[in-house]
Amino acid sequence: MPYINVEDHVELYYEDVGEGVPVIFIHGVWMSSRFFKNQTEHFRKDHRIILLDLRGHGQSAKVHHGHTVANYARDLHSFIEKMELKNVVLVGWSMGAFVVWDYLQQFGEDNVKGTVIVDELASDFKWDDFPSGAFDFPTLIHLMREVQNNREAFLTEFIPLMFKEELDPKDFKWMLEETTKLPESVASAILFDQTVVDYRNQFKNIKVPTLLCFGRAEKLIPVGAGVFLNEHIVNSHLVVFEDSCHCPFLEEAEVFNEVVTEFVQSL
Repeated sequence: MPYINVEDHVELYYEDVGEGVPVIFIHGVWMSSRFFKNQTEHFRKDHRIILLDLRGHGQSAKVHHGHTVANYARDLHSFIEKMELKNVVLVGWSMGAFVVWDYLQQFGEDNVKGTVIVDELASDFKWDDFPSGAFDFPTLIHLMREVQNNREAFLTEFIPLMFKEELDPKDFKWMLEETTKLPESVASAILFDQTVVDYRNQFKNIKVPTLLCFGRAEKLIPVGAGVFLNEHIVNSHLVVFEDSCHCPFLEEAEVFNEVVTEFVQSL
């Protein structure tokens, strides 16, 4: 299996197929590259598709340090440098969007051709001046305790909330397996950091073309979050997937693949 060392003792698992513009898919908190299984065959026809497991997640090294969004962005930069990738398109789903924004903040846009943001808020935290955030402090405390003491039961309730329709039991099974690959200590550490990051002040600096993909069903993230991003990121375009919730790349894979392909080819 392909691994790349981005730091001493930190190996990231990745899949790399196809040729052309490198399109890197970056998953959400606790998730993995396996969630993008419906993208590989489509994108490899005309593009180079790269699926990456962030540190601690999926099949990457289960290290107990470095679990912040900013550090995941540094891992991504190290990966791009070591793979000698040029003019990449970054696709960030959920927390993966934060990784993309942090990457742009730290390393600029010179090597980024465009970004795709999938179903994420400007910040997950309900700040005093941002009441549309997903979590307040009591909720965050509750979630972190659930991750520590009751993770499988919590995920059994949480995973279905990512989908508009009822999940097939086979799909639920592999998703539960993926989301419990992280040690609980890592899962709660990155949950805290990804909840309290806030990128609202950075949006004015983003110039690269940005495609915003949001699901109409609002079990987790409101469509209004996409409208907010569309209003604050100058070169952005919002697409709402009518039959999706948090995972349009799984729920409406064909439509999602076509929309993203059209975007990449327009760059």
